[in-house]
Amino acid sequence: MLNRVVLVGRLTRDPDLRYTPTGVAVANFNIAVNRPFSNQEGNREADFINCVVWRRPAENLANYMKKGNLIGVDGRVQTRSYEGQDGKTVYVTEIVADSVQFLESKGSASSGDRGQNTSGYGQNQNQYQNQNQNQNQNQNQNQYQQNQNQNNNFEDPFKNNGAPIDISDDDLPF
Repeated sequence: MLNRVVLVGRLTRDPDLRYTPTGVAVANFNIAVNRPFSNQEGNREADFINCVVWRRPAENLANYMKKGNLIGVDGRVQTRSYEGQDGKTVYVTEIVADSVQFLESKGSASSGDRGQNTSGYGQNQNQYQNQNQNQNQNQNQNQYQQNQNQNNNFEDPFKNNGAPIDISDDDLPF
């Protein structure tokens, strides 16, 4: 049997963090997942999926993500039922998340400024990445020059312009 769900979508509201009477953290949240096709009018529709996550990932989600943030959810489908206030049985289908991945930094998206980074985190990260990239390029260039200098110190075995090379059978690997 297999019950596995992988979703990528945006939070439709801030996660609702609560604690059980025994102190276990649980967060309920909804994500909007775009459908891979357009409707007859050419508009893309989305599915709104109820999810729940437990313990430390629940606390992390509530502390670092808010409405509009892009997240990835890995988990399983679960159905449960309970008796409503009117006495009728209510069935609930939801995704129980084993892990939640933050696909955007904390302040990089909200309903009004999606795509813009207001925290400065991404700018610092880009600057840091550019510095590392420049350092890596310099290191690679230095290593290349060192290898070239070392190669110049070795005698070229093919410099005899096609003359036979004396190799004994003991030198061959086979």
